[in-house]
Amino acid sequence: MRFATRRRPPLLLSVVYLLFTGALAGLLTGCVTTPDGTPDRTPDRAPDEHLSAGRWQPRPGTAWQWQLSGTVDTRVAVPVYDIDGFENSAAVVRRLHKSGRKVICYINAGAWESFRPDRGAFPASVLGRSDGWHGERWLDIRRRSVLRPIMAARFDMCRAKGFDAVEPDLLDGYTNNTGFPLTAAHQLAYNRMIAALAHERGLAVGLKNDLEQIPELVGDFDFAVNEQCAEYDECASLSPFIKADKAVFHVEYSEPKRSFCPIAKRLGLDSMRKRLDLGRWRSPC
Repeated sequence: MRFATRRRPPLLLSVVYLLFTGALAGLLTGCVTTPDGTPDRTPDRAPDEHLSAGRWQPRPGTAWQWQLSGTVDTRVAVPVYDIDGFENSAAVVRRLHKSGRKVICYINAGAWESFRPDRGAFPASVLGRSDGWHGERWLDIRRRSVLRPIMAARFDMCRAKGFDAVEPDLLDGYTNNTGFPLTAAHQLAYNRMIAALAHERGLAVGLKNDLEQIPELVGDFDFAVNEQCAEYDECASLSPFIKADKAVFHVEYSEPKRSFCPIAKRLGLDSMRKRLDLGRWRSPC
C-alpha cells in the first residue's frame, strides 16, 4: 500500500492526521461528498484521449479516481480509475471497462513489499533500507538485469487482468537514503527500462513524482502522477507533460482546495484532494 511517497510525514503523524482530519476534510475543502464518504457525483467527462503507438494516451482535462485501499467503489463518475494491481481482480477491471472507464494498474517499482505474493522473487542482495513504511525496503535499481524479469512479471499481471496503463511507484529512489549509492543516471536508466516494459505490453505508463528528471523522461512516459506539488511549490515542473498534451494526475493531502485548485487549473493539471489512506473519498477541483 502506498500513501504519499515523497517527503512523507512519519507514520505516527500520518495516523494522527487521518484520525483528526478525516472528519473535517469536507469543511476544509468545500468538498461535495457526504461525511460518510459517499462518492461525489461529478458529471461524466469523456477522456479527451488518443492512441499513441496503439496504446491509450490520456490528455489534460481527464478526471480521475485514485483508490488504493478498501473495496474499489466503481460508482464514482470519472473516466479514469487508478487502483492496486495485486489487490484487484480482472473482474473489477472488466466492471470498470463496462461502464466506460480506463483503468491504471498501481504497482511498486522502487521498493520491495513483504506483503506481496512475489516477495520471494527478490534476492536479498537488492533489498536496501526501509523506505519508512512497515514491511518495505528500497530496491537497488542498479541491478536492472535482476529486477527486469520481476517487473516484467508484474506488468504481465496488469496486462492479463485487462488494465490499460501502469502507475509504477517510487521512481525517485536516488533522492532518498536507500542504502545504495544511487545516482540520477541510475534512476534515468531504470525509469526508462520500466517505461519500455510497459510499452512492450501495450500499456501506457505514468511517471510518478521524480520532478527533477521530467525534462529527460517526458518523452518516455505517457502521463504523470504527482503528489503534493502545490504544497512544495513545484507544480510548474510538471508543465512539460502538459505541453506534450499528456495528462498530469495530481493530488494534495493537506493543502486546502482554495489554494491549489487555481494553480492546477491554470497549469492544466487534473487535481483533487485525497485523504492519506487513498480510500474512495475524493474532492476534485
